[in-house]
Amino acid sequence: MTNLHQLIYALSDALDLVGVDDMDHGKRVAYMAIECAKELGFGKDEMIRLFHASLLHDCGVSSSKIHEKIMLNLDWEGADNHCIRGFQLLNLSPKLKHLSNIILYHHTHYQVLQDMEIDRQTALLSNLIFMVDRVDALCAQHHINEPEVALLTFSHKIQQEAQELSGSFFDPLLVDTFLKVSEREVFWFSLEQDNLHRYLSDYMISLDSKEIDLDELGEIAELFAYLVDAKSHYTADHSLDVAKLALFIATRMGLSPDVCKKIEIAGLLHDLGKLRVPDELLDKKGKLTDEEFDVVKIHAFATHQILSQIEGLEEITQWASQHHEKLNGHGYPYHTQDSDISLPARIVAVADVFQALAQKRPYRPNLKPLEILQIVQEKVANDELDAEVVLVLEKDLQKCWETAITHSHKIMPNE
Repeated sequence: MTNLHQLIYALSDALDLVGVDDMDHGKRVAYMAIECAKELGFGKDEMIRLFHASLLHDCGVSSSKIHEKIMLNLDWEGADNHCIRGFQLLNLSPKLKHLSNIILYHHTHYQVLQDMEIDRQTALLSNLIFMVDRVDALCAQHHINEPEVALLTFSHKIQQEAQELSGSFFDPLLVDTFLKVSEREVFWFSLEQDNLHRYLSDYMISLDSKEIDLDELGEIAELFAYLVDAKSHYTADHSLDVAKLALFIATRMGLSPDVCKKIEIAGLLHDLGKLRVPDELLDKKGKLTDEEFDVVKIHAFATHQILSQIEGLEEITQWASQHHEKLNGHGYPYHTQDSDISLPARIVAVADVFQALAQKRPYRPNLKPLEILQIVQEKVANDELDAEVVLVLEKDLQKCWETAITHSHKIMPNE
């Protein structure tokens, strides 16, 4: 069993990676929303709903370019595109579906929102997230212009800018609440990274555990696979298809249903850390330089760092983060070798290589089944991939290839 609060908090780390040079946006939004909600006297269930929605509010954003637009502009044409993608994503998971309308409207102006036929509490939560989201954008803009100046110094300017949008962008009640809670210096000090993480960690401890089973975990993992795969149109469906192929191989090898399910989830989450990689590197048409490849390499480690925070996910974390390890010890990032690489991790690694070769990339066309098989067999000969796992590919090559190129477009593409 997995604690849903831990899972959402850890996955918010993945969303925060999209900022590349501007981490913790989702967590700052969550902190400010919680402080406002406390002042408004929200009940326990609504506080948890707000906490989860705040952490996941930008789940429709996987592009670092779009994240930059969000942080550098107060408003822009098409601002609701990522809200629609987030709404579509959250509707894929029964456990998170109740957050979808909050995300859908979190860039809708108050003067529009108040005339819409939607639940009033949903409207209030959406507009609260919108307000503190834009407050964080204002903080970022001031910090970029004067990085050496403490955020507290800008506080009155930011309060004034928020007040000017009362009644148009934001509900006046919410603006008044923000102005009240942000009068305390501690409000601004708590936005600093170490203080922010400590605050949210303490808040998490105060919540009753909410357990989810393996199937529910898989549904949420699929949601994040869609987010990762949307990072570049060249990697569309990669995580989803790696998961399907890994599950097919594991089943053929006679592994237990629970292990097969965990391998599938590891496939869905293996590239979670790739959200940290700048868009231009994933879309580069030529070969990466050594320096650029060093940037890309961190994604496997980032996947481990994100997933390792979730209790009960130890096996899945290891299998997912070892997908670039090689049996000869020359993989990355740990240089794990041979007996220290479990069979499930070997299956995910083979599925990752096979699917990537079956998919068109900016530097080469997609390859046919026999071409892929020749390459993976060479990797077996070089003691990189597991021979027993690759034998499954050989025995059912066409089926493996078809499984590796299944396309599942369930959400709108990036802008």
